[in-house]
Amino acid sequence: MIFGPTFAEMRDPSRIRPDLREKARAARARPLDPLNLYNLSWKADGPVPYTVLPEVLTGVWAPIVVLSARHFPTGSHKVGPAYSILAEKQVEGQCAPGEHTLVFPSTGNFGIGGAWVGPRMGYRSLVVLPEEMSAERFAKIRDYGGEVMATPGSESNVKEIYDKVGELRAAAGNRVLNQFEEFGNYRFHFHCTATAALEVVRDLGLGFGAFVSAMGSAGTIAAGEAIKRDHPGCAVVAVEPVQCPTLYNVGFGAHRIEGIGDKHVTWIHNVWATDLLVCVDDQDCLEGLQLLHQGSEVLAGEGVEAQVAASWTDIFGISGVCNVLAAIKAARHYGLGPKDAVVTVATDGFDRYPSVLQRLSREQGPMNRDEARRRLQVFRGLHLGGAAGQDGGRPARAGGPRLLDLAPGARVRDRSPHRGTAWLIGQFRARQ
Repeated sequence: MIFGPTFAEMRDPSRIRPDLREKARAARARPLDPLNLYNLSWKADGPVPYTVLPEVLTGVWAPIVVLSARHFPTGSHKVGPAYSILAEKQVEGQCAPGEHTLVFPSTGNFGIGGAWVGPRMGYRSLVVLPEEMSAERFAKIRDYGGEVMATPGSESNVKEIYDKVGELRAAAGNRVLNQFEEFGNYRFHFHCTATAALEVVRDLGLGFGAFVSAMGSAGTIAAGEAIKRDHPGCAVVAVEPVQCPTLYNVGFGAHRIEGIGDKHVTWIHNVWATDLLVCVDDQDCLEGLQLLHQGSEVLAGEGVEAQVAASWTDIFGISGVCNVLAAIKAARHYGLGPKDAVVTVATDGFDRYPSVLQRLSREQGPMNRDEARRRLQVFRGLHLGGAAGQDGGRPARAGGPRLLDLAPGARVRDRSPHRGTAWLIGQFRARQ
């Protein structure tokens, strides 16, 4: 039975035995080498990688600090929870290599992580994900040695995943590692992602204004709970697609922000730890991704340092852009200043989205310089919309909620008749 690092070692790789640490670093050149299990850390290659988005892009005073997860062995930090859940199952005697097949329900990055982790630890991995996810996701799963079972629908069709997993669970040799209910997912982010965020903010010499995360499995947002222990005034900001507002309006509709908005509230999501709920338009995320990936010259011409703009080319995926847009809205909503860091995560990089931007170009035509300049407003906030009367500009394409303040005693900002669970939470807290 193969084990990799402990939570303490993932949080701080200097705890790993020095000779093993050197071997793990050398294994970077061999992506399928099991020694890469010891590279499951935000600090595997040194300090936590991050970028700070300047005011000239965001239009807000608060620095938007984005942790970059693409250096993890699979190009996403979701491989950490895949490993953590499996390691805990092995400790508990529930999984054994050679005896069990691992089943990973996913809409992408967790499944890619499971496809990588399982074979490295001696297992057969079967990933169940919707057929409309990006082609690159399917390719990566197979490249890492996993098998794919595609289900109908897109990102928001998680019920269909559950239906298939229910069938697979009946086989005695299958073990379902369900990111939506396993607290190994929560623990990885509580112990590791939170520590990474705290270290970056400390090193920048800033205060901690907010931690922002869109919810898929609701693993990453667990970091906000740990951050609040050191910074009680930090706001935890949850993010959903406008097209599928589950916490706000009990879930409906499909959307194109791969990795989030799975149309259900997961078992591991402590919704009571949330201070603000933000909804983001999926079209803004797609257009923003294309600008960051292809528009570095335009960004430089608009005042972003050329070297910085070039560094963003491959850092972001769709959910990372979604997190950034929500972080900007949160900074504006709270009126945060230049000493208040708003921290979020770029869950993966561009490597799994070329086909998505190709589709966008087919739908809208190529992005020329004029269109790239227009898309700057996606970030600067002139059409991000807020609650009624805030952040003027165009309305949301799909209508519906934009900002909902859930802090104790807060005024509920949106009076839509379709209020949903989050509105009830806000009302309950306001009466405490």
